[in-house]
Amino acid sequence: MNIEVLNTGTELLLGNVVNSHLAYFGRELFPLGLRIQRQVTVPDGSPIRDALLEAFARCDILIVTGGLGPTTDDITREITAQLLSRRLSESAEVTAAITARLQRRGIPYRARMQRQAMVPEGATVLPNENGTAPGLYLPATQTPSSATPHLFLLPGPPRELKPMFEASVIPLLKGIAGTPPSRECRTYHVVGMGESTVEEVIGLALDARGDLEVGYCARPNEVDFRLIGDAKILDEVEPSVLTALGSHIAGRDGATLEEGIVGRLIALHQTVATAESCTGGLLASRITNVPGASEIFHEGFVTYANESKIRHLGVPAELLEKHGAVSEPVARAMAEGVVARSGSNFGVGVTGIAGPGGGTPEKPMGTVFIAVAQRDGTTECRHELFPTDRETFKQLATQSALDLLRLKLP
Repeated sequence: MNIEVLNTGTELLLGNVVNSHLAYFGRELFPLGLRIQRQVTVPDGSPIRDALLEAFARCDILIVTGGLGPTTDDITREITAQLLSRRLSESAEVTAAITARLQRRGIPYRARMQRQAMVPEGATVLPNENGTAPGLYLPATQTPSSATPHLFLLPGPPRELKPMFEASVIPLLKGIAGTPPSRECRTYHVVGMGESTVEEVIGLALDARGDLEVGYCARPNEVDFRLIGDAKILDEVEPSVLTALGSHIAGRDGATLEEGIVGRLIALHQTVATAESCTGGLLASRITNVPGASEIFHEGFVTYANESKIRHLGVPAELLEKHGAVSEPVARAMAEGVVARSGSNFGVGVTGIAGPGGGTPEKPMGTVFIAVAQRDGTTECRHELFPTDRETFKQLATQSALDLLRLKLP
């Protein structure tokens, strides 16, 4: 079935509000065997009419967000009713729900709020447990002269839209779509390998089969390698994927690198601590963003100055003088020092030059040394070069640090 999403709201196009609806709808619709074919965003006002008319001619299901509130720019309901030649009438049930909600919150009822209780003829009201504007569902119509798709009008705020979608829209969509086909989406989270390399070593061969949909989503130092197809076919090709990508596979189906590490450390009953310079605490932040991190994360040090490295991590002053703060020996000493001070099973040390200044011909801007030390006395170091802006540098450096830690876990 052809599904389209129409997002309305001037605030979306001005950049005042980030449009998160599309990603949410995509995730929720796929298990139903439904996939979005087109998404359009228009400002409030007359462009909504044009966008609806264009979509009516193309799609089987149209999901519209925004424009159901009480103010003058909330006209999605009225435009839709006019285009479908449906009379609007007040729903006593909706009016009662709005009044009760306002009373619970001690908010006075205003005449403009009555607009939200107007329901087009033949529409099903989708209750809003988190706001005053209900959603609306209008079934598809087919006449000799015209046709309209299944039409869902939903409120714009995600805190209202998502519960309504899950409670009211998904059951309706299941009835419309029927039994979903046996297709799955499997995503392999690949680290340290570019998308063109992933395509070369495995993607082209799988695409040539003709029975799989192959896709890639590249980010700094990582690629999501996506396969969509019948579950039996995915099971058949998975061994070749695992062989081709090997240790570069850091996670599956949306799990982040740090989520995988935290989960593995919890399972091992082991811990980690961090010692950072150029990344300014981002490594510790990424780890502690994961629920359950308190079970495995002991502490983190941000030792920007040499004196701090000496005082908090026990890095020998002569080491700093001989090799400089950005060096493999210092990265090793930072990682080993944080293990000694925290008692963790693993310690990660990161030191580098984020730029734009500070580089030399021997150590250019973007240089970073990353070390992972273990309580048993073994330490491994990695040297990388990420000549980019400071924010991206920090993201790449912490990504590499997490990857090295992942590879050292039993």
